[in-house]
Amino acid sequence: GVRKAEAHVADALAHGAQVTTGGTRVTVPGGTGRFMAPTVLSGVTPAMLCFREETFGPIAPVCAFDTESDALAIANGTPYGLAAYLFTADGARIMRMAEALQYGIVGVNDALPATAQAPFGGVKHSGLGREGGHHGIEEYLDLKYVSWRIS
Repeated sequence: GVRKAEAHVADALAHGAQVTTGGTRVTVPGGTGRFMAPTVLSGVTPAMLCFREETFGPIAPVCAFDTESDALAIANGTPYGLAAYLFTADGARIMRMAEALQYGIVGVNDALPATAQAPFGGVKHSGLGREGGHHGIEEYLDLKYVSWRIS
């Protein structure tokens, strides 16, 4: 919830990240403040909580890199793999990165890649299988192969 998001922002700031926008709880007159403003953190490193854990809040941690291989090492260097987002016009880079990113969902020039007909779920420590589309139905089924020799 909001407390976890606030803790991730506080940890990032304590370790040298900067808030580009947001970073605070959103309150309205008479409200309880159970919402976090959309937040962009720059200068994020793999040592920070917002990089190592799944926040499940409106926080976008931004890590700097020099090369495509550096970007892959940073992105894949987490125990989680729910969704990755890639923004580029280079078709060859899209194919290389989409293949190499260890994530269940890769949004290419798309911040909201999930749809009802597509499988939704992560890899590594993110999620327990898939939901959505026929892949979601298959999660509830056990596949069995039977070989019956008829003479």
